[in-house]
Amino acid sequence: MRSNNEVALLAEDRLERQVISRVTWRIVPFLALLYFVAFLDRINIGFAALTMNKDIGLTSQTFGFGAGIFFFGYFLFEVPSTIILHHVGARFWIGRVLITWGLASAGMAFTKGAMSFYLLRFLLGLAEAGFFPGIILYLGYWFPARHRSGVVALFMAAAPIAGFIGSPLSGALMQMHGIIGLKGWQWLFLLEGLPAVLLGFVTFWILTDRPEKANWLTEEQSTWLIQAIEKEGAKGPDRNLVHSPWRALGDWKVLTLALAYFGTSAGLYTIGIWAPLILKTSGLSIMRVGYLVAIPNLIAVIGMLLWSLNSDRTGERYYHAAIACLIAAMGMAISANARGSAYIAILGLSFTAFGVSAAKPPLWTLPTKFFAGDGAAASIGLINSLGTLGGFAGPYMIGATEKSSGNFSQGLYLVGGSLVISAITVVTLRFIIAKRNGAI
Repeated sequence: MRSNNEVALLAEDRLERQVISRVTWRIVPFLALLYFVAFLDRINIGFAALTMNKDIGLTSQTFGFGAGIFFFGYFLFEVPSTIILHHVGARFWIGRVLITWGLASAGMAFTKGAMSFYLLRFLLGLAEAGFFPGIILYLGYWFPARHRSGVVALFMAAAPIAGFIGSPLSGALMQMHGIIGLKGWQWLFLLEGLPAVLLGFVTFWILTDRPEKANWLTEEQSTWLIQAIEKEGAKGPDRNLVHSPWRALGDWKVLTLALAYFGTSAGLYTIGIWAPLILKTSGLSIMRVGYLVAIPNLIAVIGMLLWSLNSDRTGERYYHAAIACLIAAMGMAISANARGSAYIAILGLSFTAFGVSAAKPPLWTLPTKFFAGDGAAASIGLINSLGTLGGFAGPYMIGATEKSSGNFSQGLYLVGGSLVISAITVVTLRFIIAKRNGAI
């Protein structure tokens, strides 16, 4: 016969599973849809470039620079945007972000040359700033840390899914060339940009800012969730949580995590932006390129989810992130030695897609171990804004080092090197934290 304590623990466990399931199904699919649209709008220039570059006179170097300048606009407004979200709520702020970036993305259809290409990509980054770190912060309001890696993975799986679905979709939209006088790449930007505007208005209606306002939870469920989140603010791995945004911005752990995140961003956007052009050198049609680019993204979705579930199951974060970065670096080396073979290139890109995607969810569980409140908002914003500059560096390194048509090997090695640095950085952080906590 079970004791009263055992009965209470079973009831608590049942309630926890009910709450986590309810919250997950209520908010995560919608957030993943938003990220799907966001990532599609970031990387669709990779397909547009197949004909746009020639139409408006872009070289590999100018295209690589313009593709990456998105992240400078993103960088400038990232931290303030995340702090604003923390104070005004995700429902309003995420909706605003979606509407403005959708308009900027659709505006890419009217690019006329290098300068307008640079300007519109910069404005797109400025408009989208705060979206990703804001969502990471928002998930922290709703999920206790032990559930967070898996939930972040479900959300972030939208990025490789965008590559998986978006690649053949983008290839198909490029076939609309000539309809009402617009080129295929113009249709691509218009039809993939407008959904963000529509979803921005839907966000005002569907998101709930905090558990305290969740009328779709019972009182018992809401109370359990609020107490579980508050309890984590009172105990955990590092109880000197930083609440001040100014202290967080100068904290060494923020800069360390940003450096770790830099390599994963370089790898992710190298694949997202350059994969179509890398495969096109094999003489494939645009539609076939679209289908082949989908393969690494499918592998990334499956691998990310399984990797993150194992991270949650074991509670280990650092080595999960570091090993994934090394796998991604190996993929870059394989792609660099493809020598014109589309299939070897796809093999390498698949390893990289898996690695960079699998590394991110464990990485994003770490900031809330050290920061809370405005400190968490500022730290997550700065980690993402600095780390995502890898999204500029990766694509630019590929374009700047292309010595002849289709020779991307030097740039791929450089991006792979940044992933090795990310792995070393994560492991170093783990040992420093363990030593300070007396674990080693």
